[in-house]
Amino acid sequence: MRFGYLTGNHIDGIRPGDLARELEDRNFDSVWFPEHSHIPTEQLTPYPNGGQLPGSYVHMMDPWVSVATAAAVTSKIQLATGVCLLLEHDVLDLACTVATADALSDGRVTMGIGVGWNKEELENHRPDLPFAKRYSAMRERVQALRVAWGNEEAEFNGVWDNYSRSWVYPKPTNGTVPIALGNAGPLGIQHAAEYADEWCPIDVGIMNTDGKPDVVGGIERFTNLADQAGRDGKAIPISLYIWGQPKMERLEQYAKAGVTQFVFTPVNFDLPSADKTLTYIDQLTEVIATFNGSH
Repeated sequence: MRFGYLTGNHIDGIRPGDLARELEDRNFDSVWFPEHSHIPTEQLTPYPNGGQLPGSYVHMMDPWVSVATAAAVTSKIQLATGVCLLLEHDVLDLACTVATADALSDGRVTMGIGVGWNKEELENHRPDLPFAKRYSAMRERVQALRVAWGNEEAEFNGVWDNYSRSWVYPKPTNGTVPIALGNAGPLGIQHAAEYADEWCPIDVGIMNTDGKPDVVGGIERFTNLADQAGRDGKAIPISLYIWGQPKMERLEQYAKAGVTQFVFTPVNFDLPSADKTLTYIDQLTEVIATFNGSH
């Protein structure tokens, strides 16, 4: 089992480099940085988890600058986005940014991606892209990125993304950057099963076909859909975000279902201090030791 940590990544909390170094010193396997370039003040789209939008969402720093900062002071830990809203970027700028971060970190980047939940946020970036088309646009965007990273002379012609034959550099260290898809609803699970290198959903957000939360059933569906797509479903890594305080019973259940990495979420998303985050990381280190001791 691998272990990671998702940060709220706000400017007044623990800095990305300090966090990554502290996690690496405690033998965590990965650190994950989220993305919201902005939050429209009208907030017409409700927060998916209910209640008031936590402060970290409003004060979130850029994930790729944070990944680069973390890469400069670490040597082993995997540097991931959790998640990058890949449709809110120019495709060629994004291809270059991600590949640069990967090359500078010697191939330690995982690109966690999602389509986002905030309709107004996407509209500000992409008034041309209807919110209802975001899943098909995401599939195309992943294809366009992989072409840019993998071809010496890259060219792409799609519905939403187009670029002429071009040199797009740098190239990722290992030829591509692993794509971890974070969507957890029935449609998102299908997308992840068909083309993601990894699946990284939130445990409480995994919905089965009946629209009800079902982590174990969702994992089984993911594996079956991947098999149906001609892939080996059980061979695709699953990095599961553990929402809230981790409970050993839940971790055992998830591990048995096929999860390959637990990604612990922050002590809270309400602008925690650096000291509060470090105290919580120490508590999580004890959870990891207990889990490892029973396996």
